[in-house]
Amino acid sequence: MPAAYEQYLVPVVFRPFAEDLAARAAALHPRRILELAAGTGALTAGLLAALPSADVTATDLNEAMVAFGSARAPGAVWRRADGQRLPFPDGSFDLVVCQFGVMFFADRVAAFTEVGRVLATGGRFLFNTWGPLETHGFEVALQAGLERAFPADPPGFFRTVPHGYADPALATADLAAAGFAVEDEQELTLAGRAASTADLATGYLTGTPVRAAVEAHDDGPAVRATVIEEMIARLGPGPVTATMTAHVFRAAARAGLSATRAGS
Repeated sequence: MPAAYEQYLVPVVFRPFAEDLAARAAALHPRRILELAAGTGALTAGLLAALPSADVTATDLNEAMVAFGSARAPGAVWRRADGQRLPFPDGSFDLVVCQFGVMFFADRVAAFTEVGRVLATGGRFLFNTWGPLETHGFEVALQAGLERAFPADPPGFFRTVPHGYADPALATADLAAAGFAVEDEQELTLAGRAASTADLATGYLTGTPVRAAVEAHDDGPAVRATVIEEMIARLGPGPVTATMTAHVFRAAARAGLSATRAGS
């Protein structure tokens, strides 16, 4: 799964936003960076290039992603870690970053509270989330293909998980509950470019959690063919360009919070 994710999805879907987030991180001039839900290292590589003198620690809950990422971006220290129970001392980092990962945390307030604990005084939390599914050109086509291939019970993963945290007011409220103040929140729309719609569909079907639903189907090849056919009908065979919308947040722990936690 990590190899398919890296080959087919990262260049088209994730790298444009990783470049943006790395540039935002560089503007903060951090010395010690923690990345959560680093995946195969798309943002990690960007951070290492944009901040060559910084110490970057990349984490992911998935051991296969950590193994893949550590080979792809060896300049970082890689560790398997649960974002809700970080294995780092208080005040260890100047910046915590997370690219399209916070929506996967079962308890986001708990995860954000952990971020605040490991941030040093004056540190920042920088992350992005996807907007609604309808604002992601590739994944609208993908979901239509899944609904055609699974007419009775289509997988709802993309709508409920990657795009299930699309309301910036909810993220702002969760940050406030964890002791953060949002310094900046922006809606950002970027273009993704795929040379082949069929290859992009293959990436989604083999490099994301919907792979399990496809493999569990009695006729997996027919499901894949139907999804690819629907995506090509909507996007063309490729090359294809589509827009994708995200929200980017920069937050700071409220004054005095770090000291309170350190003394608790």
